[in-house]
Amino acid sequence: MVVPELGPWRAAGPHLVRIADAVRPRLARAAGIVRRPLARVAAAVGPRFARPDRPGSPRVPRVARPKTWQFTATAATAGLALAAGVVTAAGPWDSTGQRTAERDRAAALEAVRGTDHGRGRAHAGTPPRGPGAAPPAASVLAGLGGTATAVRPAPGGEALAGALGPLLRTPALGRHSAAVVDVATGKRLYGTGSGDAFTPASTTKIATGVAALSAMGPDHRLTTRAVFEPDTEEVVLVGGGDPTLTAREEAGDLASLRDLAERTAAALARRGVREVTLSYDTTLYRGAAVHPIGVNPNLAVITPLMADEGRTDDSTSGPAPRVADPAADAARKFGGFLEDHGIRATPPGRSKATTRARTLATVSSPPLAALVERMLTGSDNDLAEALARHTALATGENADFAGAGAAVTAQLKRLGLPVRGAVFKDGSGLDRGGRLTADLLTALLVKAGDPARPELRPVLTGLPVAGFTGTLAGRYADGAAGVVRAKTGTLTGVNTLAGTVVDRDGRLLAFAFLANGTTDPAAAQSALDEAATALAACGCR
Repeated sequence: MVVPELGPWRAAGPHLVRIADAVRPRLARAAGIVRRPLARVAAAVGPRFARPDRPGSPRVPRVARPKTWQFTATAATAGLALAAGVVTAAGPWDSTGQRTAERDRAAALEAVRGTDHGRGRAHAGTPPRGPGAAPPAASVLAGLGGTATAVRPAPGGEALAGALGPLLRTPALGRHSAAVVDVATGKRLYGTGSGDAFTPASTTKIATGVAALSAMGPDHRLTTRAVFEPDTEEVVLVGGGDPTLTAREEAGDLASLRDLAERTAAALARRGVREVTLSYDTTLYRGAAVHPIGVNPNLAVITPLMADEGRTDDSTSGPAPRVADPAADAARKFGGFLEDHGIRATPPGRSKATTRARTLATVSSPPLAALVERMLTGSDNDLAEALARHTALATGENADFAGAGAAVTAQLKRLGLPVRGAVFKDGSGLDRGGRLTADLLTALLVKAGDPARPELRPVLTGLPVAGFTGTLAGRYADGAAGVVRAKTGTLTGVNTLAGTVVDRDGRLLAFAFLANGTTDPAAAQSALDEAATALAACGCR
């Protein structure tokens, strides 16, 4: 078993204090559930956060007689430290001791609300480049340097049934299934209808992420090219299936259409070419470009060439109005950028690059690890459909809905996962014809934590963090904020939740709750959150 070094904890101390100050009100309400176990943890780690102030460090006031709110703050800090243990084991840390992805998202919390199907629009930032090799997820079970994992057994099935059963049997959840698995051992601890196939909604993206990472690897990038046809002096913009390609001035880590145009213009100038016929190539994908749900603000027309997911506003995630033809729109913008650099271009038309074409310039996406994190945190449907098609291309299937579904199924089967009953109609979960089981969802999460599969770790690090990031940013105000990490799923009559949680004894558990036939979305969502919160508070033996 790998035990995380304590260096990051010491560096993270000031950050955790600031976060505790920000979230104290919501955690105070949850203190009644977790006060005693957290108090024991706080007593253990308190001295680490009470070190003498160093220059440039935030000042932590000392008091002689703790009051109620101060006790709560201490418990909150300890609780967040426990949650940070999950992050430590699941992803990389920067020089300040706080995981880069979480720092960026937590800092922008007020602006980041993510989206799930049918939810309001958000303006989430883009995640940083993907993580390197991560330690096995099971190492989090050592918590704050202790040995709870090696000593304390996993929760018992009967006790879990007593804690979860009444919460899941609420009429708000309609028909439901559930599974809870110990990540360290892979043993199922609790299940009800866990082998039954349900409409999974956006939890489908967990499967899409695992399949894509296993097929292509975490360092794979999606490349957009500009090529030159010497016989016709035609420039062809070749779509590489990167929906995160951006035409905005501030590209960050994303591939920039402006940069591609600038370098293309420079290459043309070296050839003495100042005027070109502009075309664009979208032949990478096949089949229908419109999702079976039809025109919908939750995703653009599915094409291998688009800029900013075809959004017509300044949003970066969530539902938004989209252009009717994202490929033509991207090509027009590219032509305008060429003209900014002295290259006259005709209005663009569809074409196909020939084998004689010479590459002028390329731009590439962040690595697949970062794309999977982005897809899961913000429930990015455009990215999910793109990654499903790239999985098909990587495994010899057609890059269409059917080929993507077949490729994802085959890839999961190759990993030894229980795919019986699973149906993949798309990569995003927007298609109501998709089916997954709670057993498969928990098996996917356990596989992502397998020490032998470090390439799958972004599936865990990309899960939204309760109360902080993505589609869970506005949830768990009175529950297990910072401790539950889970992918949400919402369609009309469908509410699902699948992810990981550290229980009261420091055990890392994977869970999946699927409910179909729900009639009150808010009540169903609340019931799922209560079940996950109960799991976090449970020693259950």
